[in-house]
Parts: sequence; C-alpha cells; structure tokens
Amino acid sequence: MTHPSHYSPTPIAPVVRFAPSPTGRIHIGNARTALVNFFFAKQHGGKFILRFDDTDAERSTEEYALGIEVDLAWLGVTPDAKFRQSDRFALYDAAARRLREAGRLYPCHETPEELERKRRLQIARGAPPVYDRAALNLTDAERAALAAAGRKPHWRFKLDPEVVRWDDLVRGDSHIDCASLSDPVLVREDGSYLYTLPSVADDIDANVTHIIRGEDHVTNTAVQIQLFRALGAKKAPHFAHHNLLTGTDGQGLSKRTGALSIASLREAGVESLAVAALAALTGSSIAVQPVHSLPELAGLFEISAMSRNSARFDEAELRALSQRVLHGLSYESVRDRLAAHDIVGFKAEPLWLAARGNLTRCSDISDWWSVVENEITVIALPPDLRAAALAALPPEPWDETTWAAWTAAIKEKTGLKGKALFHPLRLALTGRESGPELAKLLPLIGRAKVLARIGG
Repeated sequence: MTHPSHYSPTPIAPVVRFAPSPTGRIHIGNARTALVNFFFAKQHGGKFILRFDDTDAERSTEEYALGIEVDLAWLGVTPDAKFRQSDRFALYDAAARRLREAGRLYPCHETPEELERKRRLQIARGAPPVYDRAALNLTDAERAALAAAGRKPHWRFKLDPEVVRWDDLVRGDSHIDCASLSDPVLVREDGSYLYTLPSVADDIDANVTHIIRGEDHVTNTAVQIQLFRALGAKKAPHFAHHNLLTGTDGQGLSKRTGALSIASLREAGVESLAVAALAALTGSSIAVQPVHSLPELAGLFEISAMSRNSARFDEAELRALSQRVLHGLSYESVRDRLAAHDIVGFKAEPLWLAARGNLTRCSDISDWWSVVENEITVIALPPDLRAAALAALPPEPWDETTWAAWTAAIKEKTGLKGKALFHPLRLALTGRESGPELAKLLPLIGRAKVLARIGG
C-alpha cells in the first residue's frame, strides 16, 4: 500500500519550524537548518517557528535556550512564533491515549539486555535485527505477572507493513519499506516521551506544512508519516532533507564539543553574514559569495539547488569570506557597532570607508580610530625629510587631494620618491607599516596632530 505525496513546488504560505534541543550551543551545522527553514518561509510569505525540544529535563537548560535565541538573532533569524515542548505534555498525553485506544501503541516489557540478546541472535542467524513484536502475543495474565514483578513497560508504535513514499524537496522521489523497520519506542518505561511523538503532535497542532531538516532524519520520515495519519492529520507535511555540513576531516560537527559554535564564531569576530552565507550555500549549486544583507542571501538561496552529496565546511574559507563581507559593508550597516566602540561623530563614516578594506575584524577599526584621534607612538622622520615635510605642510582645510600635493612638494625639495618617501611618512603619521590610503587618513588626523607627529 502506498500513499501519494501532496508536494507542491510553489507552496502557499508554508509553516516551517526549527526545533533545537537546548542541551548545548548551536553550531554552524545547526545554523544551516535554521537558515534553510527561515529562507524558505520568507521566500513564500510563510511562518517560521522556533520550537525548543526540551523534554530531556536532565540536560535541557534555560541558559542553552537563551543562548540559542541569541545566536539566531545574531544571524538575523527571527521567529514568528516560539514555544517549548516542556509546556505541552497534555498534548502528548492526549496523543498517546488516542494511539493506545486505536491499538497502535502497545506495551513491551523486555529489558534492554533482553532486547540486545534478541538483536545479536537475529544477526547471527542472518536475519534483520527488527523487533519481533513478542509483546503482542502476551496474554493478560502474563502482562499482569510482569507488572507484579515490577516490570514497567515501554510503549511501541505498531507500524503498518507498507512502503511509504514522499516527494522530497531535495532528494526527489523517496520511499522506505516499513516492513523492514522495528516498531519504534515512543514512550519510555518512566513515562517520558522520546522525540517522535511530541514532534509529530506539535507539527499537527502548529499546522506545520514543511519539515526541512538534515538528511540524518531520512529514516525517521516513514514512521512519522504513518504517525501523522494515525493521529488524524489530514495529510503529512512535505519533507526536505538537506545534506549535512562536515568538517574538513569529513567528520560531523558536534554541538557538545563546541566545535564551530555560533557563539565562538561571534566572539572571534567572524561576520554573521559570512557564517550565514557559508552555512546556507555550501554544498549547493549556488556559489558561496559575500553578501551585504540577509535578504540578499535569502534571494540567492534555492532549496532545489542543494546537493545530495556531503557539504565540506572549511573554516579557513569562512575566515576569508568574513573579510570579504566586512570590506563591503556600508557605514549604515555598522554604525551601531562602531558606536559601541565609541566611534562616533563626523569622522566615523569617512574613517570606516577609508579603513574597512584593511580590517580583519570589525573591532580592528578601533586601532585606526586611535590613529586619527589619540596620541600614538610613531617613528621619527630623518632630519632632512622632517625639515622638508614641515616646510611643505599646507594650511587647512584639507581634503583627499592634500596628501598628493604635500608629498609632491616634499619630493621636489628632497628628491625622494616611492617607498623611500612614503614609507617613512606612514611610520611617522600612523606608527604602522601599512594601512589605509594616507590620502584619506590625512584629513582625519588633522594638521595639529601631523605637526606633533613629525616633530613640529
């Protein structure tokens, strides 16, 4: 028995969700899923939900939940709605009751050790290690005896032995034969829920139309489609399973080791737009490229362009892309960030435009603010060059033509040119071996500071 998909290539007002567990900080691989969902919703006038899958009370923390919200906000991902599974157990209890009443959720009393012995025996016989549904053959008396012995059951979802098909927005026509799967455990012995039941119940309740997630969830899809039907959904959502980011070593990215966490990248001064561009475009047919805004990136992104091949993430590429993004940012886009470093006033914009191409991180602009505003350590000019520079220094007002006029006059007096002229002047004016064009910096430094630095 098969069930046709309801996939439409041009969805109307989709509802999507990003569902992290607040048991650690999100990394760039998690950000990929969040961005893909966010862009898909915005492209089609839909809704993006942030859902915290926090039913694991021992490992879920408020600190991690808040950290995830901060990380998403830094990336520019703003949810249209937000909720936590820990507030919704009544919904899951009702779903479990419905499944029990329909005979689709049944109790099993095997211990983990007993299940492992069964699994090993099946493998030894060359049989697939699928749960044998022995629990369905127990009599009421046998169940009562197990309960009297203190055995608490876990609860499994009884799968229909069918081939479930769906049109995956990334992987195309997909199918899984449920006859080859074990009936999944939905409820643990202690009554707590595993991922599957709360997730499907929430998706139905929130009217989620598209489930977009990593390809590591492909094998869950057939089970979830059956569960959607069993819980009375009119139809299952559309599914899309994108390829996963791996490190340069080919290994997966782990949130619990802190590898490439969004928080660590932010603290290192990596540009959020570079993180977003690399996370969203790596492993697709669209070239990774610097962007000037998140809407621009959203316009570039296409879910159909994502490849089924693994997506190799290179941190060195991220650092290089971050600089390219930074060098193209307008003053308006960084005004607040500069103000946070007390870079304000009429010099702030021309300094940014002069120095941005020389920055590795945005915070490096503070060094150049010091060059134009504060007292700095400089290297004195040779006496002859110093005398010529003082004599040729023009009166203010200065503009970007002043540097060329001044150095031409010095050249005429001393005969110096090229590096022999410009390098000593740069050291005397900025204390740096290299940097922004002095034609742009000189008016910002001003005549009084120039006189002081060259020894006037």
